[in-house]
Amino acid sequence: MIEFSVILPAKDESENIATLLQEIDTALAEQSYEVVLVDDGSSDDTGQQALKTAEAMQGKVTVIRHQRSCGQSTALYTAARHSEGRFIVVLDADGQNDPADIPLLKQQAELMTSENFCVIGHRHQRKDTAWKRFQSKVARKVRLWLLKDDTPDTGCGLKILPRTTYLQLPYFHHMHRFVPVLVRRMGGTVRSVHVNHRPRLQGQSKYNAWNRTWAGLLDIMGVMWLVYRSRQVSIERMDDNR
Repeated sequence: MIEFSVILPAKDESENIATLLQEIDTALAEQSYEVVLVDDGSSDDTGQQALKTAEAMQGKVTVIRHQRSCGQSTALYTAARHSEGRFIVVLDADGQNDPADIPLLKQQAELMTSENFCVIGHRHQRKDTAWKRFQSKVARKVRLWLLKDDTPDTGCGLKILPRTTYLQLPYFHHMHRFVPVLVRRMGGTVRSVHVNHRPRLQGQSKYNAWNRTWAGLLDIMGVMWLVYRSRQVSIERMDDNR
C-alpha cells in the first residue's frame, strides 16, 4: 500500500522539475510513495523531463497531461483523483517549497486524531518580493475578517491531508487557496508548521496582482456561502442485535 501520494501541478516548469523530483525522492527515501504530476498544458517539455528523471527514482511517477491549461486547482484535483496513497502531499512545482520539510509535516500528521485534517506549512521567512509579500499580508487580513480563517499562511503550497479528506472537499477553480477553511467546514482540524521557503530560481510566476485580487474576492464570497450553508452531522449508530 502506498503511504504518500505527492501531487504536483506543473506548467512550463521544465527547468525546475528534475531537481524537485530528486529532492522529493531524497525526502521520502524511507517511505512508500508515488508522485502524480499533472502537466497543465505546458508549452515546454515539463512532462518529458519528469519522466526522464523518474527512471532513477524509488517511487512510482505518473505524468498526466491537460491538453490545455485548466489552472492549479484543476491540476491538483486531477492528480488527487489518480492517486493511490493514504495521504496526499501537495507541493508547488516551482521549487519554492522545500521537500525536505515533508517529514516535519508527516510527524504532525501522525499526531492528528481527527478523521479529517490538514497540516499546512507556514513560510515564516518568505523569499518573495516585497510587493508580493504585501499583497499576501492584505489578502490574509481580508480572509481573516470575512472567513474567520486563523491559518497564518493559507497561501503555502506545502500540505499533507488524508486522500479521503481531499476528495470530499468541494471542487471549484482556485479552491486550492482555501483548503484549510474547507477542511474546517467539514469538521476537520488544521495545524500549521514552520517550513522553509526558497526563491524561485527558474521560470516565471503564473500569478499577478490583478488575477490574485479580483479572483480572490469572488472566491471568498463563494467560500463564505459554502461555509454558511454547510451542516456538520454527528452520527449515532443503532444496530439491530437480533
